Amino acid sequence: MNSLYIVMLAYNEEANIEEVIASWYPVLSDKCPNSKLVVADSGSSDNTHQILINLTKKYDKLEVISNTAKEHGPKVIALYDYAIKNKIDYVFQTDSDGQTNPEEFQHFWDCRKDYDGIFGNRPKRGDGFSRLLVEKVVCIILKLYFNVNIPDANAPFRLMNTTVLEKYLYKLSPTYALPNIVISMYYSYYKEKCTYKTITFKPRQGGNNSINLPKIFSFGVHSLKDFKLIKKEMNLNKKEI
Repeated sequence: MNSLYIVMLAYNEEANIEEVIASWYPVLSDKCPNSKLVVADSGSSDNTHQILINLTKKYDKLEVISNTAKEHGPKVIALYDYAIKNKIDYVFQTDSDGQTNPEEFQHFWDCRKDYDGIFGNRPKRGDGFSRLLVEKVVCIILKLYFNVNIPDANAPFRLMNTTVLEKYLYKLSPTYALPNIVISMYYSYYKEKCTYKTITFKPRQGGNNSINLPKIFSFGVHSLKDFKLIKKEMNLNKKEI
């Protein structure tokens, strides 16, 4: 049996969090005893944190961490770091807004021995055409900068072997805004065994999205500068990995 951390980041998700935890928790039923569902909740201004604390009394494998930054990217990095430092075999990341389907996880898990990373691909997105367009632009930029073919660079539905993830995670600053995009790129660029599998991506089930299009545009501008620096570093360290 392999150990698994299902990791989620939460921010003002009081409308979704209880149902999301209830739907994902059964995934742990046949996993190694030290497997957990770990939720990073820092900075929520609604009742998300108290709901999560109450849920830990019902779900003994639910853990809540609140010592991260409140932004999306740093939370993702902190959760991956937590799994690695606890010597967990696999980490699976998703969001707590109810847009992903727990029933689609098993297919990823069944393939874990064949790949170092299994990433979701969202050809149809319930959160609107504008976000789909942004994702496609990101993938085009990754192709131009790094010559990698990635169908969906930022899907919050990804299962990764932590031994391989560790090689790349600490190349990023703990405060980096879009870690999943760069991690996807690293896996492809360095030819790790990875694959993309189609997943459903539902409309947000409740609450308000904290990442809007102006924020995405701002992230994009900064990412272009970051990609140049990352590419430069990779060229200087081609034999590092």
